[in-house]
Amino acid sequence: MTFATAATEIQPDLVDLRRALHREPEIGLELPLTQRKILDALAGLPLEISTGTSLSSVVAVLRGGRRGPAVLLRGDMDALPVTEDSGVEYASTIQGVMQACGHDLHVTMLVGAARLLSAVKDDLPGDVVFMFQPGEEGQGGAMAMIDEGVLDAAGVRPVAAFGLHVTTNVPQGVFQTRPGILQAAVDEILVRVVGSGGHGSSPHEAHDPIPAACEMVLALQTMVTRRFNIFDPVVVTVGSFHAGTKSNIIPDDARFDVTLRTFSAASRETMRTEAVRLIESIATAHGLRAEVDYEPGYPPTVNDADEMAFARDTVTEVFGADRFQLMDDPIAGAEDFSYVLERVPGCFLFYGTPAEGADPKATASNHSAHAVFDDRWLGDGAALLAELAMRKLSASA
Repeated sequence: MTFATAATEIQPDLVDLRRALHREPEIGLELPLTQRKILDALAGLPLEISTGTSLSSVVAVLRGGRRGPAVLLRGDMDALPVTEDSGVEYASTIQGVMQACGHDLHVTMLVGAARLLSAVKDDLPGDVVFMFQPGEEGQGGAMAMIDEGVLDAAGVRPVAAFGLHVTTNVPQGVFQTRPGILQAAVDEILVRVVGSGGHGSSPHEAHDPIPAACEMVLALQTMVTRRFNIFDPVVVTVGSFHAGTKSNIIPDDARFDVTLRTFSAASRETMRTEAVRLIESIATAHGLRAEVDYEPGYPPTVNDADEMAFARDTVTEVFGADRFQLMDDPIAGAEDFSYVLERVPGCFLFYGTPAEGADPKATASNHSAHAVFDDRWLGDGAALLAELAMRKLSASA
């Protein structure tokens, strides 16, 4: 029996687990309800299970029947601070929190892979590490799990690591990825422009921070077009800008927050140094002071070319060539599985699960309050993860 066939038998259980996770979403690094559901779902399987100390992670190791290498499979667990408006009958019961990025499907597919592989453990020529990770949405849970030893959980460093991410913007059942850069690095700049307030009728008696802050925002956008190679793109977005309380009051300060997306180490370093210098220089030119806090985020997600080809071949052999699409370009979203891929060769794939009948080009996207992910595709996702692990262990033994 193939994993794909076996997955159809556990599909109802996977749907039940996914919907239970969806009803009770949690945010951040501490996800006790989610962790409990994972532990219950894994109960009875021949796994060595441990939980995190600095976060509510779950690591499960399946020992194969024969000695060999290890492979890591990952699923992230956390939700988002979004008030759900999807209309599904299993919608979130937690006000202001939603599994709007599909991480409930990731957890469920990883549980499914654990069940499928446990059924054939005697035939496994090595070990599989199942990495259930909190805190992907900005808290860097992957790095915390690495610090706690997830990459050495099997006793040897994995020869490869794989993960899936569902999306509503890819056709149903289609797996997408590319070699090399898949997703951008993300960093933030938090800026406070400090002046001195006064009456709006007499700006010469104050030091107005608002025009300077506005100039900084525009200068950052111009910097992207004049300092960076157009074939090594940079994305700068000011998503938050706050200043003042009333039209005739010049405030003491103005604040804005910037997200930076880069696709190379060179561009990332240039932006880190030059963006800060630009902001501080404009403040000085206006007789003001800028307090600039540069916060590094996730590195770029980089697929190993050989592991990407292996994943592509596995998809096409198991499901057919029409179920795989090679992406032309990376995307500017970021992902903390990048920390794993910095240390272990592997591949991260997107998996199309839009609602039945939805147009992937027009449907609500990940992070939307209206996002709906079709859990009829859970079995195939679990089967692919199991196939990747089994085939990689067999090829590496």
